[in-house]
Amino acid sequence: MELDLSDLRAALAAGWRDFRAAPLYGLVFSAVYVVAGWLITYALLAKGQVWWTIIAGAGFPILGPFIACGFYEVSRRLEAGERLDFAGVAGVIFRQKDRQIPSMAAVVVVFFLFWNFLGHMIFAVFLGNATMTNITSSFAVFQTPEGVMMLLVGTAVGAAFAGTLFALTVVSLPYLLDREVDFITAMITSFSVVTTNPATMLVWGLLIAGMLFAGMALGFLGLFVVLPVLGHATWHLYRRALAFEAG
Repeated sequence: MELDLSDLRAALAAGWRDFRAAPLYGLVFSAVYVVAGWLITYALLAKGQVWWTIIAGAGFPILGPFIACGFYEVSRRLEAGERLDFAGVAGVIFRQKDRQIPSMAAVVVVFFLFWNFLGHMIFAVFLGNATMTNITSSFAVFQTPEGVMMLLVGTAVGAAFAGTLFALTVVSLPYLLDREVDFITAMITSFSVVTTNPATMLVWGLLIAGMLFAGMALGFLGLFVVLPVLGHATWHLYRRALAFEAG
């Protein structure tokens, strides 16, 4: 289970290779996130309807694991020399509903809902009495001492949630696609990989965050490349992390 930076470089190189070998699959799967990003931005900035962003955000924890399986299945087939076809890949994704992926999606949903609750609570504690009209015209409130503290505490708590979820899912999702294991075993295995390789997996998490931010900063269009490369790379990192089981 020991990984180092050379494994991350190799995984990213393999992810880029898989994307170049089957770009259409990556573009189709990524389109879900790109379109959703546009809709959320429109609802939030153009219409000021924050509640739409909550509904859209709640859908990603449910759909995300299934879409990720699309990237993993493409990489698995390329690695095994199997034929690629949309019907076959889509069939594998669809069949996950009868396996352990829905349980993993439920775990992600619980994390999302709990973080949403804590986020509202943190906001209420620090800025509950502040006057705000909408998110596009009330940035000044975040420059107050209370606003700065709210951002600091919220960022720390959010980072803890994101780190825990990352540790539980970074290996477990491709593991569940590849092997007949229960989701608890998969999460324990994933957490063990992260705790065994804390520095390497921290770098991997930061790389994911940085690449996703860069992709979203380009009007979400960068996600058409970033998401497939990361998705395929995650599969190859999983294969390296669990070579003794998945080989």
